[in-house]
Amino acid sequence: MSIRRLPEHLVNRIAAGEVVERPASALKEIIENALDAGSRRISVRISNGGLDRIEVSDDGCGMDSGEIALALERHATSKLPDDAIENVATLGFRGEALPSIASVARLSIDSRPAGQDGWNRTVDNGVVVHEGPAALPPGTRVTVEQLFGRVPARRKFLRSAKAEYAACLDVVRRLAMAHPSVAFSMEHDGRRVLGVQADEAREDRVAALTDRALAENHVIVALEREGVRLSGVASLPTYNRGVGDHQFLFVNGRPVRDRLLVGSVRGAYADMLARDRHPVVALFLDVPPLEVDVNVHPAKTEVRFRDPALIRGMIVSGLRRALDAEGFRAVQHADPAGLSAWKPEPVSPTPIGAMPIFEAAGAPSPAPSYSVADRRPSFFTPPPQARAEPAAAPAPEGNSFPLGVARGQVARTYIVAEAEDGLVIVDQHAAHERLTLERMRRAMEGQGVAAQALLLPEVVELDEPACDRLEARIGELSEFGLELERFGPAAMLVRATPAMLGQGDVQGLVSDLADDLAAYDSALSLKERLDLVAATMACHGSVRAGRILSVAEMNALLREMEITPRSGQCNHGRPTWVKLGHGDIEKLFGRK
Repeated sequence: MSIRRLPEHLVNRIAAGEVVERPASALKEIIENALDAGSRRISVRISNGGLDRIEVSDDGCGMDSGEIALALERHATSKLPDDAIENVATLGFRGEALPSIASVARLSIDSRPAGQDGWNRTVDNGVVVHEGPAALPPGTRVTVEQLFGRVPARRKFLRSAKAEYAACLDVVRRLAMAHPSVAFSMEHDGRRVLGVQADEAREDRVAALTDRALAENHVIVALEREGVRLSGVASLPTYNRGVGDHQFLFVNGRPVRDRLLVGSVRGAYADMLARDRHPVVALFLDVPPLEVDVNVHPAKTEVRFRDPALIRGMIVSGLRRALDAEGFRAVQHADPAGLSAWKPEPVSPTPIGAMPIFEAAGAPSPAPSYSVADRRPSFFTPPPQARAEPAAAPAPEGNSFPLGVARGQVARTYIVAEAEDGLVIVDQHAAHERLTLERMRRAMEGQGVAAQALLLPEVVELDEPACDRLEARIGELSEFGLELERFGPAAMLVRATPAMLGQGDVQGLVSDLADDLAAYDSALSLKERLDLVAATMACHGSVRAGRILSVAEMNALLREMEITPRSGQCNHGRPTWVKLGHGDIEKLFGRK
């Protein structure tokens, strides 16, 4: 077969296959053009998930008739004033989007520059079908109808209208998040599904587009290094989700999906979240154009950094610093489901005058009975386990400390403290687990973790692969004060344990370490493995649920939590303390 030059319409269809994969791809390109045109307000309307119709209106600079015609030619763009493509500073710059879309759909462009007349040009699958004056306010309106309508081979591979709508909504959400100075609105089948105002604070825009609760459960990220600036919003570790669909990353205002960036976020939260939980983050990187290649992917959703180690380090450091600065802070809103479980007893219909208190003195009166009702299904509950210890000295005032002062212990698991603004309940095991981990880290940064030799070495029996994994990490484990030796094919001999763990369950500790190494060892770096070992040891060395604490021990735990970074959550991302504010308590008693 001889080589031939492909016709223009076929070239456009091939280009459309690279740039326009689905309605969301076309929508992204059109909105980026509107942003590059200096728009302050962008309105999006789609029908049937964008399969039938996409309409984007903006108030940007607009185009005259000659520019509209030129914009529909391949590789014609206003985004590159010269040939220095490495200095591109706009979102779109290839000049492929509009002609590619016009080759596989009916594309109509109405545009009007300020002070001039409007103009329309309509192209139906590569053929100009209409051109003439148009009436519209200054700006541009782009309409796409029947995408891939005449390309059944592509149309049949599109997903359902609901799936395509979800993809379109995600595109608008990401672009709106990246440009808080621009107002966005979106309608689907005539129903308004998104609306944000112009000139919002970045954290407010992110919360509006993800979850309103993020506004009260986030930290501000800000870091600058070697000409690269990192900013954004990140959730507290205790405010997390089961899937990673709420992690938004932007490079020079461009939404991107990059494994390096996603991995950096995971690394920053490594010891603060369980592996099946994910933080909510929106991070914005401003990188000099020469330090990043945005031309890697036709859809410009992937980028390549000149110095990826610098970027990863900045993200991890920026997130860590922001989270460390919050100290013991955690999500502190009372759970509505928990509050609704409290149900007041029905008011007795007995008239006030007939109450026993008004009966004659000396008259026998039945002993009053009290009970607590629970909306949950009834089940056998053991007697309440709570204790309060008389203080040897006058108890300090709760307003002197953020976490208050201890007033008692419930179920040998939870410390109840009184603070200036409410009631604080602390999970003693989760809190001490975090404190132990931070102590081990500080020791590792210094002279290492002190070891406590066992009077009689203890033999731990495991299967042979588990012993092999532990034997391979004997050097790393010894840095944490855990001294192991191989003791035959299926056993390990424990000669010393970390001194700060005290008298713990040696068998359980070694067994759990073997399980963790089996699950994560090959996928983790050395530092991540050390963090994993430290977290496992901290869990075994912390105060267990069921241990009775004195008031002095409770207060000591509270004071240490107040000065320890990240003490608001345990090593698995669960909160270590919650607060029931005065307002919540008043609601329970019907006072508010």
